This record gives sequence, structure tokens and C-alpha cells, in this order.
Amino acid sequence: MDDASSEAPAAGGEGDGTLTIGTLLPETGSLAFLGPPEFAGVELAVQEMNEGGGVLDNDVVKIDGDSGDTTTDIATQTTTRLLGEGVDAIIGAASSGVSFTVIDQITGAGVVHFSPANTSPDFTDYDDNGLYFRTAPSDVLQGRVLGDLLVQDGCLDVGAIVLDDPYGTGLAENFTASLEAGGGGLVADPILYPEGTSNFSAQVTQVADAGAECVVLIGFAETVQIINEMVAQGVNPTEVPTYFVDGNLAGYSEDLPAGTLEGNKGTLPGAEASEEFQTRLVDAYGPLDDFSYAAESYDAAIVIGLAAIAAGDDSGAAIGAAIPDVTREGEKCTTFADCVALLDAGTDIDYDGVSGPIEMSDNGDPTEATIGIFEYDAENNISRVDSLSGTI
Repeated sequence: MDDASSEAPAAGGEGDGTLTIGTLLPETGSLAFLGPPEFAGVELAVQEMNEGGGVLDNDVVKIDGDSGDTTTDIATQTTTRLLGEGVDAIIGAASSGVSFTVIDQITGAGVVHFSPANTSPDFTDYDDNGLYFRTAPSDVLQGRVLGDLLVQDGCLDVGAIVLDDPYGTGLAENFTASLEAGGGGLVADPILYPEGTSNFSAQVTQVADAGAECVVLIGFAETVQIINEMVAQGVNPTEVPTYFVDGNLAGYSEDLPAGTLEGNKGTLPGAEASEEFQTRLVDAYGPLDDFSYAAESYDAAIVIGLAAIAAGDDSGAAIGAAIPDVTREGEKCTTFADCVALLDAGTDIDYDGVSGPIEMSDNGDPTEATIGIFEYDAENNISRVDSLSGTI
């Protein structure tokens, strides 16, 4: 998003009085493990908005859809269906690569495109008619934290196996800059692979031959195959510390032998979901094994609702114009009900959500965010061991 486009959102006419939110989230594909918490976050937000009187005196309508991944055309098909059903905003996709396949289709239709998990820096200045937003921070911040973590852990000669898409290459560039600023560096250029790759023998051999003392893996579900190949070639994560990122930081207790990842670390944008918020999510959606990006999904929906109320209009153009203002420079509020009460009183609001302060820039990026640092246990499950906040 660029400043010029944010000043002139796409014309879409006035809304019909009913805020309709579509979801474009991963039910299938390489990020399917992120789907349940993201769907749960939107479900809870819509439920709470409707319990609080709805938006513009009507219940919010939610229409769910699968994003798939970049190896399929599911996202385009889902987006076409959602636009045909008259949505005012679409929450998704989780994958930056998938969002790039549909962003023109969504914003060109005058509909808000709001991702809870896109982190590619390339979205910041994208020409999106002022209609693209995200609650996840740009990988400028995650990369900085990951690079600092490597240096802190004494990993200065690092190998990187990286998904060749805007997410992977952007994050690799940013963590490398931070690593180099701390006195370290890559032992070789990032070893890239296209989505859909299933055999990683060549990539792991390159890392092993380069003599990396630590390895960074940037990718999605194919990480299981990469780890198995690393073990097969003697680049065992228990001996060569291996670092994960938000796209592959998941529990692998059912995928890898116990102890395979014990002690290894990874980074994930987002504040820690409180037990109270986790309980609300489960009550609204059902059992969840993971809560990654649930808070960001929840906040995306709440911000859309508050923006529609502030604008007095549920059209995409009106919502897009109002989103930055409801997240900054007003009176702070932290719940939908409290924020609506302030708006009804004519007060400018600054919504601080469960994912953090948000503080949306004119370019649609949160300017303050938290990155969690996680560590694997003996069962290959993760727990948060630290949180670092920063500005972008």
C-alpha cells in the first residue's frame, strides 16, 4: 500500500447496512495447521460483535472460505465466490504468497483485504487502492529479532534453507541483515526451493558442505521432510541448532521421533494469548491445539467492525478509510463494547487489541508489535520462552 492510494480508496458506493466478512484462510495446503486458530479468532470476534449489538444495528454476517496454498488455484476460486456473495471485507490469506495472488482481485473490487498473518515487507508499498491491511508485523521486525537471537545464541556461521516466495526471501533478507550487524553471516547464499518441493537432499547437502554451525529453516509444512533429510545426512538438529519461523513453528510430536527438535528455537509474531482469551476461543469454536495468529485474526475482524461504525458505512471503501484512525491517536479502548460506547459518544478511539497495540500506519501495517521466542521440548512441542516488542 502506498500513501497516495490510501488517500483515495477504491470507489465502491455505500454499503447495504449489513457488514459481511469473508474468510480466506487455510483449511487445506501447507499452512493448514494455522487454519483452526485463525478461523476461531474471526468466529469469536463476529460472535462478540453480534452479542454487543452488531454493526450499524445489524448482525455481522460471516462467510468462510479456504485459501489453499500457492500450488493450487483455491484462493482465486474462493475469492471469486466471496466477492459474488457481496462481502465488504475479506480476512486472509495466511500465506503472503497466496495473498499476492488475490490482492488485486479483492482491492480492485473495492473490498477490504485484511490479513492476520502476512509478513512479507513487499505489502507495505503495494498499490492496493488503500484497502490492504494486516495485524501481523512486517518481517522487518521478525527478521531483526531472529538475527539478534542467532547472535545471542552464538550462531555466527549460519546456513539457510528458504522457500522461494516473497515471504521466504523477504524474511531471509531481513534476518541476514540483523545477523551481519551482530558480527555473523551466512556461510552461503540462501538455498532456495519452490513450493511443492518434496525432495530436499540437494539443499541439505549444500548446507552440510558449507559447514554451517546453525541452520535457519524458512518454509511451511514441508519442514518435516527437510528435518528428516537433515537427520539422514547427519545434520541433526540436536547437534546443529536449527531455527524456525512463523510459517513452520508448529508442534511435530506426531511427525518426528521424540527428541528430534529438543532445545531448538523459533520466532512467531504476536503477543501471547492469555488463558482467558484461549478459553473464549475454545468456547466459540471448539478444541484447539494451537493459538498462533488467533489474536491477530480476532483483531482484524474487530477493527473492521469498529471502522464500519466509525464511518457509518459498511462499504469497503469507507471501512478502509477509517481503519487507521480507529487504531491510533484517540482514546484507548480494548473491547468492542467499550470502543462502540466511545464512538457513540462522538469520541475518537484507539483500539488496542489482544494481539497488541496495532497502531496502524497509513500503509496498512501495524507499527508496534511483539515477537515471541519459542523452544522445543523432548516431545517436539513448543512453548514460549520470551517475548520481544519493537517498533517498525
